[in-house]
Amino acid sequence: MKAAETSQPTVQSRQLGTQLSGSMSFSSQMSKEDEEMSRNALSAFRAKEEEIEKKKMEIRERVQAQLGRVEEETKRLASIREELEGLGDPMRKEVALVRKKVDSVNKELKPLSLTVQKKEREYKEALEAFNEKNREKVQLITKLMELVGESEKMRMKKLEELSKNIDTLTLSPRQNKGTS
Repeated sequence: MKAAETSQPTVQSRQLGTQLSGSMSFSSQMSKEDEEMSRNALSAFRAKEEEIEKKKMEIRERVQAQLGRVEEETKRLASIREELEGLGDPMRKEVALVRKKVDSVNKELKPLSLTVQKKEREYKEALEAFNEKNREKVQLITKLMELVGESEKMRMKKLEELSKNIDTLTLSPRQNKGTS
């Protein structure tokens, strides 16, 4: 549109030229203010950018420090876990070994237990039979003692009778000789 306006030298174009030159001076005045404002805004923007960048760096450093600590803690925890697993494995192996031995001994104990029970029954039966025979023996010995005692008494009685008979026989021929 400016090209059409400049090609026609009219009053309007003069007025426009005057306005333009006025606005040029205004615009150059504005442009210095704008430029200064722009510089101020730009320097404020740069200051804010630098502040943001500083904070960003601070946070980055803090994050790095935290990551370093986290890494150290992770290594420490991994070490602790390894120690824990190392402690658990031998115990599990020993426990499993002992359990197997216990199971094996239990398997051996079952038949032995049955044998013990059977032998205990046999022992009790044999002990009963032994005690019964022992009682019978005691009774027989008691009877034997009674019989031997009676036999001795009877024999003694018989011997006394025989002795009396002998005495009477030996006395009788003496009596016979004295009476004849």
